[in-house]
Amino acid sequence: MAGTGKHFAVARSTSSVVAFLSLLALFSAFLLFYYVRYSSSSRCLLISDSLDAPLHLSKGGPDPIPPAEYSFLASLEKFLATRATPSGSPGVAAASEGDAPSAAVKALDDSIWKEEAERLYGEPMDPWSSPSVVRVYVYEMPPKFTYDLLWLFRNTYRETWNLTSNGSPVHRLIEQHSVDYWIWADLIAPESERLLKNVIRVHRQEEADLFYIPIFTTISYFLVERQQCKALYREALKWVTDQPAWRRSGGRDHILPVHHPWSFKSVRRFMKKAIWLLPDMDSTGNWYKPGDVWLEKDLILPYVPNVDFCDAQCLHDSQSKRSTLLFFRGRLKRNAGGKIRSKLAAALHNSENVVMVEGSAGETGKATAQAGMRKSLFCLSPAGDTPSSARLFDAIVSGCIPVIVSDELELPFEGILDYRKIALFVSSNDAVQPGWLVNFLMNVDSKQIIEMQNNLAKYSRHFLFSSPAQPLGAEDLAWRMIAGKLVNIKLHMRRSQRVVEGSRNLCTCECRTGNITRVP
Repeated sequence: MAGTGKHFAVARSTSSVVAFLSLLALFSAFLLFYYVRYSSSSRCLLISDSLDAPLHLSKGGPDPIPPAEYSFLASLEKFLATRATPSGSPGVAAASEGDAPSAAVKALDDSIWKEEAERLYGEPMDPWSSPSVVRVYVYEMPPKFTYDLLWLFRNTYRETWNLTSNGSPVHRLIEQHSVDYWIWADLIAPESERLLKNVIRVHRQEEADLFYIPIFTTISYFLVERQQCKALYREALKWVTDQPAWRRSGGRDHILPVHHPWSFKSVRRFMKKAIWLLPDMDSTGNWYKPGDVWLEKDLILPYVPNVDFCDAQCLHDSQSKRSTLLFFRGRLKRNAGGKIRSKLAAALHNSENVVMVEGSAGETGKATAQAGMRKSLFCLSPAGDTPSSARLFDAIVSGCIPVIVSDELELPFEGILDYRKIALFVSSNDAVQPGWLVNFLMNVDSKQIIEMQNNLAKYSRHFLFSSPAQPLGAEDLAWRMIAGKLVNIKLHMRRSQRVVEGSRNLCTCECRTGNITRVP
């Protein structure tokens, strides 16, 4: 009996261990399933953990995602061939004038409150409750603001190589500022074709964090006759501001693409509370007025590069060919802050191993600029008419270390990326002194040069727009930046909704005197 009891105790102990291990295995399987199912949408990917991760495409399954297309023209051709032009939607019917608040605005406000309450008090493991996921409602505006403008560009771009008054090809300017196309095309793509999981398109306004306004302001500015363009802008303004969602928030949760500094200029002051997609802040005040733009609400996005992306093999092949110390090819006569270009040209005149020449962005210019950048260690990036310049991003994707001479420049994605790792910043006062810049570059340590070149190879992907939009690409980082602004956007929106007449008016960013970044 003692032996049997002992055997029984061992058996019971063994069965307990087996049961425990079985439960542990089931629990591990559940955790693995949950991680695979939800991690991509519910967790914010840390940029420091993923800079070395290679670009990859989704494989397997019945409908593999096609290779990324980085050419604006090629992507647009495919987009227009596969997307049927809708008849246009009038949007949500606007309530009659004088209602305060209107029935439509109040109904939407109540619905949004219910949705937000469910997220706040609902299941904490639900990926929809994650603050890293941005939910965007895309307005279906009449085709005259969207598809008709894309078709206008597509049908005429071969004829738009004419130059603007400052010598820039219209065709290339539209491509450089085509961020409105890339953002919109990704948002409205079928979910099965999208790679980004940190932004979700929703089809019910009460589910939305933000509202996207799909109007192609750059195309309309350059290709539509001036008076017709102004009329089109006024129509777009009325259409958007009549929407209950706009009236509810004053536009604070709406995204407006105005990436070219001349675009939408005649009416955008009426939409200054919206989130603007910009190339920079323009401290001169010539293009973006003080009080209209500020970093707390607006988003700076890169220009679309004019040159081809120099991939890992290209960088390896060009490494030994970088015999030019400093390179610049572009317009030497610019307005406002860009006047420094002519001063730099004078200061660098006849400098050994320096190329600084006049040139435009046409096909010949593209080939010449691309070849020059791939043969140079450093690429000069001075201010243009505004503090930014497309040549900064041309240099980055060419593996050429940018030398930035633009004292008031604000940079895209700077909340995520550290530009000191890939670029040199030089004050304008120093740079225009004869011989100073060449001497400065000649004394940059060779180890620092190699380190910065390696970082350029990692960073360059962040400045590429593509279809489908890629993880860590420009669209991805744009939504990460916007996600970081959401709490502050909702703070100002809700505060504006509850402040009573005659209450103390606290100063906000809107009453700042200028756009200049001040560092204490």
